[in-house]
Amino acid sequence: MKTQKSHFGDYQESKIDLFALENDNGMLVKIMNYGATITSITVPGSNGSERTELVCGFESFDSYFAKEYVINSPYFGSTVGRYCSQIKKAKFSLEGKEYQLATNAGENNLHGGNVGFDKKVWQAKSINSDNAVGVEMSLESPDMEEGFPGNVVASVTFQLTNKNEIIISYKATTDKITPLSLTNHTYFNLSGFKNDITNHKVSVLTGKRLETDETGAATGLVLNLDHAEDDLRGGKIVSEVQKAMGKGFEHFFIFEDAKFELQKVAEIIEPKSGRKLEVETTEPCMLFYTGTYTSDELKRETGDQFGKYRGFCCETHRYQNGPNIQGSPKTFTKPNETFESQTIYRLTF
Repeated sequence: MKTQKSHFGDYQESKIDLFALENDNGMLVKIMNYGATITSITVPGSNGSERTELVCGFESFDSYFAKEYVINSPYFGSTVGRYCSQIKKAKFSLEGKEYQLATNAGENNLHGGNVGFDKKVWQAKSINSDNAVGVEMSLESPDMEEGFPGNVVASVTFQLTNKNEIIISYKATTDKITPLSLTNHTYFNLSGFKNDITNHKVSVLTGKRLETDETGAATGLVLNLDHAEDDLRGGKIVSEVQKAMGKGFEHFFIFEDAKFELQKVAEIIEPKSGRKLEVETTEPCMLFYTGTYTSDELKRETGDQFGKYRGFCCETHRYQNGPNIQGSPKTFTKPNETFESQTIYRLTF
């Protein structure tokens, strides 16, 4: 296993580094410290053929600021916070005070606001061990940044093992009670972008999801999926379910028995290649998203075509709109607590 660090670009007088983590099986994960962003995950082809790219991202730093990407804002591979996904009407009440956030998704707040953790330069260092190669990234978010209370110190570590696992671990502390929910926003395509992701077979190991309203924010109502088209416990082909629903996936599946302990929550298989992605997490919620709103104008410089249904996300986190849902688990972190979260993406290729 090995790690390589290289200069990837410059942003507001800060140096942007790219860390390339490679295991003994030839799996290669690239992560930049702008937005703590996974830019690439490649695996070797069979019989020594050329490498296959499995995620949406770009080869150059400047491409993350191209007009088409900025307008579409798909958050390719980024670390999202302080509070990922939508917060209804961009506000919440806490200890008798109402906090107003940016309305950057219609009337709602999305992924931490206008300048969330995905648009920050993180401090980064390698953290290699006998069992993994990795990088640790950290940042400080001041009190009332993007409207959120509390001075927050956050970190995320990415580790790659010889079991082809990408282990993503988050920690954060605060000096005031504040909402915290961090996730990774990588879009996968297990065909290597030879096709879209609608032929993938997906299993999500729960029969419940959060209801969302017309704005896309969770209402707090938990839907039972028994006998529903979008019950994925037995494994279903994406195209068949989307046809039955009449739309793409943007489902917030919840794991009511999560207990914030690591458990397997999903498995996705691409039948033609046989590649498989397993997802384990400590989190009580996972957004399964099939890229309904991703722009077809986006592509990697090497030619990999992105766009609608060209990548799927498994975003693990606290409840969507949690600050406005009574009883949502561990939505708020207190000064005497440490926010902790871990997700593992395990590839078979």
